[in-house]
Order: sequence, then C-alpha cells, then structure tokens
Amino acid sequence: MRKREVDHFLRKMLDMHDNVSDLIVTVDRPFQVEHDGMLKPVPMDVPIESLTPFQTEIFALNLVAGDRRNLEQLLRTGACDLSYHLAGKARFRVNVFSQRGYYSVVMRRLQTQVPSIDDLHLPQIFRNVAQERNGLVFVTGATGTGKTTSLAAILNEVNDHRPVHIVTLEDPVEFVHHHRKATFNQRELGGDFDTYANGLRAALRQAPKIILVGEMRDRETVEIGLSAAETGHLVFTTLHTVDAGQTVNRLLGMFDTEEEKQVRIRLADSMRYIISQRLLPKVDGGRVAAFEIMGNDLRIKEVILQGEGEGKTFYEIIESNRAFSWITFDDSILGLYQDGLITQETAMAYASRRANVRRGIDRIKAARGEKVTDIEGLEMDREYGRAVRQRVSDAT
Repeated sequence: MRKREVDHFLRKMLDMHDNVSDLIVTVDRPFQVEHDGMLKPVPMDVPIESLTPFQTEIFALNLVAGDRRNLEQLLRTGACDLSYHLAGKARFRVNVFSQRGYYSVVMRRLQTQVPSIDDLHLPQIFRNVAQERNGLVFVTGATGTGKTTSLAAILNEVNDHRPVHIVTLEDPVEFVHHHRKATFNQRELGGDFDTYANGLRAALRQAPKIILVGEMRDRETVEIGLSAAETGHLVFTTLHTVDAGQTVNRLLGMFDTEEEKQVRIRLADSMRYIISQRLLPKVDGGRVAAFEIMGNDLRIKEVILQGEGEGKTFYEIIESNRAFSWITFDDSILGLYQDGLITQETAMAYASRRANVRRGIDRIKAARGEKVTDIEGLEMDREYGRAVRQRVSDAT
C-alpha cells in the first residue's frame, strides 16, 4: 500500500456521505466513517471485509510519512498526533495508536471554512464573549462536541470587529484564520512548539491581546494561563469536562491541597465564562448542540471560593441568571424539544437533572394541548363511596 493508494481510500471514504466527521481504520473491521454520530462501513473497489494488522500498520506509516518525532512518540507512548492534507479534498487531525499490539487510525475531518456565530446558530451571548478584554474563557465538552468549532466562530467574530494580535496554540491547526481586522499567528504543536506550557510561556513575549490554547492538559499550563489572564490577556481554552461545576473541580484538582485556596482566589478573579456543549441527535437526522453557559458574578465568585453547598450550586445560580442569557443544559434541551428538533427520549437521555426536564416537557405538552400521561379510563368507584358512607352512618 503506497501513499497514492492511501489517498484513494481516503477519497472513497469521504465520498461515502456528505457530512463525514471521522474516518476509522482498525484491525478486523472494514474501512469505516462516522456519519451523524453512527459508524458505517465503506465499500471499496476491491472488497475488504476486515483489515489485517499489516494493512492497518502500512496505512498508519504512510500517514506518519517518516516524521521522526511522531515515529519516536508512537513507539515510546503508543500514540501520536499529526495533521494530514489530502490535496484538493480535505485536511485531517490524525491520531495513530497501538491497541492489542496492532495499529489503528482515527482521522477527524477539519472544516476549511471558518464558521460564524450565525452560521452555527450559536446563542447571542457568544458575541458578548468575543467582546471580553481579559480573563479566562473555557469551552468544554466531550471529544467531538464542537468545542474547536465554537472557538473558531468566536475568533471569527473578533476578526470582524477588533484590530488585535491573536496567537493560537493548536494540535493541529484546524481552522486557518485570514487576517481581516485582527492579525493571527497560528502555531502547531510539534512543528512550532513542543508543549502547551512552553508555547503559552513564549506567547506572553509575543505581544498578543488574545491567546487560544488548544487544551489545558496539565497544572503548568493552567498556572501560566491564569498568569496570562491576570496580566491583561484574554485566554480561550478547552477542557474535557461535562459542565461548569466539573470544570471548576477539574482545574482545582490539578493542584495540591495547600495550593487550593490561592488557586480558588485566582480562578474566581480571572474566569469570565464557562461554556459547555453536548451534541444531540436531531429528529430528521444530523445533530444539534445544547449548551450550558455560565458567566461570572459575585455569587459565582463566592461558590468558586467556598465550594458548592446546600442552596448555592452552580446549577442554581445559572438558573437564576436567565435574564443575563446564562442557561443550564436542561433549559437548552427543553428549548430544542419545544422547537421540535429532538424527541422526548433524546431530551431525557441527555438531561442533567431528569426530573426538571420531565416537568418541563409536561408543561410544553400541556401548552400544546397534548396528553401528559398515558394513564386513561380512570373513574370514581361510586358504589365504594356509598358503602363507606353507609358504614360511617351505621356506626354513629
């Protein structure tokens, strides 16, 4: 298998569907693509029912293409990240990894067009996020929930309105931003810097107003990010957490117990927004995003400093700040259900607090004039009532 054959297979996989998000190559399975969150096999010119260990290894080595750093990392750690360009077709973020002694490949297709807030139908509060001048903004969620895409839309909004210098640290560069009002310098892990911590430390000497850190993976990166926010920079970054509360706890958990109090103070002062995302299957196919959005005010600062407790949780504070466009996942999910984009079953499956969502669905159904229960045919047992009254009368 040579590079041109690998490219041929990639083209066939991309042409399988209009919106392929991931390409997967693994032993004992055919070539597969992820379409709307579901894996589907891809038929090739020569039928391949299941890939052999030799085929997946050759496929992987063609992608790595003799890059010594990636080869060393693959052999040392069992996995490596790289980017791959399929001429005239697509760019990919690639992870090659070892499993049970064999090599597998997962390729995430990267979009070439930088999306706008309107293109993605993001909440309008995203425009407020783009207007921040300093502090930390976290976009969180599981892998594949669109964190990088949302951040690209925010930076695109900045690019339309603010003449500032933006430095991005990415693994790899996914969206290429063209200079409009803003000036971009986009750096890629491995080729342009060796670790996020070192890249972020260097960025502080590159006179940026805004810094994008692809992911805060360790304590050192978080510490430098806090310092950058405290010295007047606006820092955007991602974490693999499911909601605002878990994001705060994950950050605090990176530090020792004796450092926790100081980190709480720094985070309470520096944090501007935590935006969490989930992708839900739509009624007519495809996926739609649900959001939890939390800003910062005196109550949030108090909870970050003191921790959550009875009657003062992040969830409850977000609920009480709906007027400021903050929103919980549950309210976002109920909005999608009310608009007919998701089913009741999907709403319940992705809810944070199912009892809240169940009550909300019942209210929506009642407003539509729909049944809110499947229990039917109930009627009063009049004979039983008369018998009870007669016994009471006889006893008196």
